[in-house]
Amino acid sequence: MTEAILTMSGISKQFPGVKALSEVDFRLLPGEVHALMGENGAGKSTLIKVLTGVYGIDRGDIVLDGRPVRFSGPLQAQHAGVSTVYQEINLCPNLSVAENIFIGREPRLFGHIRWSLVRRRAAELLRRLELDIDVSATLGTYSLAVQQMVAIARAIDISARVLILDEPTSSLDAGEVRQLFRVMRQLKDEGIAILFVTHFLDQVYEIADRITVLRNGRRVGEFPTAELTLIDLVGKMIGKELEVLERLEDRPKRFRESDVPLVDARELGRKGAVAPFSLTIHKGEVVGLAGLLGSGRTEVARLLYGADRADHGQLSVDGEPVTMRGPRTAMAKDIAFCSENRRTEGLIEELTVRENIVLAMQATRGWTRPIPAAARTSWWTGTSRRWTSGRPTRTRWCATSPAATSRRCCWPAG
Repeated sequence: MTEAILTMSGISKQFPGVKALSEVDFRLLPGEVHALMGENGAGKSTLIKVLTGVYGIDRGDIVLDGRPVRFSGPLQAQHAGVSTVYQEINLCPNLSVAENIFIGREPRLFGHIRWSLVRRRAAELLRRLELDIDVSATLGTYSLAVQQMVAIARAIDISARVLILDEPTSSLDAGEVRQLFRVMRQLKDEGIAILFVTHFLDQVYEIADRITVLRNGRRVGEFPTAELTLIDLVGKMIGKELEVLERLEDRPKRFRESDVPLVDARELGRKGAVAPFSLTIHKGEVVGLAGLLGSGRTEVARLLYGADRADHGQLSVDGEPVTMRGPRTAMAKDIAFCSENRRTEGLIEELTVRENIVLAMQATRGWTRPIPAAARTSWWTGTSRRWTSGRPTRTRWCATSPAATSRRCCWPAG
């Protein structure tokens, strides 16, 4: 049996009022892709941050290559051979590809950076990943998939032993995912151990050798991918019995023709953004928009929410015609929007979690009628909902996995 390159035993981590991890065991073998699975809040990110030294450990042991380790930060983890490529790529888009790969580690001679050597070594690294690009070009001019490859090249050059990929495919199209998986298989063949975190279950079965499932901060189990069916994996992730899941899977959503759609778009469109389209959504229904990158999925969602104004067609909500003049109109109709780029369009990172949550509520009241601090606190703790708009939000637009949909709409380009 192959000896594990990384072993985590009895890992526990607690934050004020929250036990994020409880006695979690995890092991990673050299030359394997190991998927770490679980719902949001299951503890995946916390386990990764504990491993890489972002968080300290309350209890437990980490053994790397047979030696006990406890990292004080990501830099120390990298020097020991553990690197992470996060979902939001932590590179500098205004610098060149070569500069991003060697930033902070530039080869020098008599105090001067040897730029020719930097570019040559960067090109060699990328050729190893079968990526032929101009390493002198600005990183921001390349696609997100190429930027992922550059981040991976930097990670394996720093420490080519354990590579953690945290949601690397979340913003990639199908072709870019295939390119990433080809690189992952190549690294696996070179003996690099890869910890793969994703919410796309089909990708797990395509690339992973083994699966570890977390639920509510606890380890459910470790399974060979070939021996765990998809329905069993989902059951272990959410804690539902197999029979319950099968009943839910087999239950169709049926609507009578007389039912008034909650949202009804007729020939809605915007010149230069998305061609006229029609779409109906009923209460209690999940509708997925499927299509390739650039096909118009995001533009459709922005039109329905009012983030962009339609110049063609008609939109009705609850059977009443609505002119979406902007997000304020959508919020008044209980339509919420979860943007694709949370950092630049969905959140204000300088504000607290509570302030971000009540921001939309404040917008519906106007700045002349601020929500009192006591009411904001009571709403946050769940003891009062008297400052909400009067009824729960019924419709949400989110960038999500096609696997989560009950009905799909495939969008052609444009």
